[in-house]
Amino acid sequence: MDNAGIISLVAYFGIFILIFYLFIIMPRKKQEKKLKELTESLRKGEKIVTIGGIRGVVTRVKEDSIMLKVSETTEMEFLKRAIAYKADEEKK
Repeated sequence: MDNAGIISLVAYFGIFILIFYLFIIMPRKKQEKKLKELTESLRKGEKIVTIGGIRGVVTRVKEDSIMLKVSETTEMEFLKRAIAYKADEEKK
């Protein structure tokens, strides 16, 4: 292989890495940051929706989990990373 071929191969590889970063890694990092901010800002009384679609009101916030009131007599414990979004910020 001559120098032009090697340079061309390196250029294609660099472009591939750039596209991969822009379309895969950056959006994922942005999503993780948003979820972290959401879980850190949770307070008692906020309405949330889990990734499983369960709606409820936060009754207690622990270090890595929350207690969610899903009916008048039922409370469930969920990991913070199982929260999809706040109910007042519903996706349309």
